[in-house]
Amino acid sequence: MAGRYGPVVMDHFLNPRRVGELENANARFRAENQACGDTLELHLRIEDGKIADARFRALGCTAAIAASSFLTEWLAGREVEEAKLLTNDRLAEMLGGLPAGKTHCSVLAEEALAGCLA
Repeated sequence: MAGRYGPVVMDHFLNPRRVGELENANARFRAENQACGDTLELHLRIEDGKIADARFRALGCTAAIAASSFLTEWLAGREVEEAKLLTNDRLAEMLGGLPAGKTHCSVLAEEALAGCLA
């Protein structure tokens, strides 16, 4: 299984960052992939146009956990306007690529982010 994923994905899967509920979040969204059952709850605290903090809770495969972890690390401290420009393709690229059958995991992350920022 590990051979299918690059080092960034494996690092974030084995050592996920920013896991858990963010109690003082002012933006929350739950995205779900009906086909595979992966879910991502993204919690953000937005202050003065910046993402002050980000946390996640996810159930899913290696790529779903890694994409969620990487996303929250990338978001923390970013301007909301910059975060709105993040696409699933760009996220997959920053992760070092995802196998063709796992691109839905970066789509899940993009959907959760869009839901929080809507």
